[in-house]
Amino acid sequence: MAFDLTSLLRDWGYEPGQINVRLITGDDGTPKIQMRLDLGVLQMEATGRPDGLRPYGYDSLLEYFETALDEHASEDDPDDEAPDNAHTAGSRGSGGAFMLSDKDCRELREEAVQYYHRYISLLVLSDYLGVVRDTSRNLRVLDLCREHAADEDNQEVLEQFRPYITMMRTRALASLMVAENEANGAVVALDEGIANIRDLYDAAGRLEEADTASEIQLLVGMRQELVLKLPASQKNELRERLRKAIQDENYELAAILRDELKMLKD
Repeated sequence: MAFDLTSLLRDWGYEPGQINVRLITGDDGTPKIQMRLDLGVLQMEATGRPDGLRPYGYDSLLEYFETALDEHASEDDPDDEAPDNAHTAGSRGSGGAFMLSDKDCRELREEAVQYYHRYISLLVLSDYLGVVRDTSRNLRVLDLCREHAADEDNQEVLEQFRPYITMMRTRALASLMVAENEANGAVVALDEGIANIRDLYDAAGRLEEADTASEIQLLVGMRQELVLKLPASQKNELRERLRKAIQDENYELAAILRDELKMLKD
């Protein structure tokens, strides 16, 4: 067995400033994703947990803890013994609440990093459905830790990444719709993504930073480029959305829709 990677790395050079990714077929006949790094190659499974492991027999640690949470919620007696398993998922806090320990949260974060590497690779490979799958999955990690971590720091440490993950998911959704010739649906997805990220900044008391946030700027730029390509026949639909936005007193969206109509007219 050859352990030296020199020839493999030489044949696939590293390009600084680029996300260098390729899809290969593994020795087991299944697709693998490879990412070229400056000091080597990162290889991931295309589906399931990126490292191919099945912790405690589940597809991922997240699914293991989510299952444990569901079982906890269905228990009538909080003093019932935990299921016979190699690991006890979560613990019981005051009042019998389901709690994640510091170790649980750390392992969930480490697993989420694997999915992060994969979804940015999938975006390069234009596998937008895979990006939506993995970003949605990582948002569930944030939700689980925020709602059930025993320690307040573990509840909050991942929240800083929620706008970015939301942006990546929105970007993939819009790209998927464009690929399916649903340009108007892509615009709606971008509208919703921008609004969701603004809400996140607002909830964090940082609404004044929203308009200059990189996540929103990227989606707005994508949206403006897409609107210019919309057929003129869609003006009526935009006008109807503008009318409804004004009726609902959603003046920010109304201003954006006015700009869209102006660009289409020009």
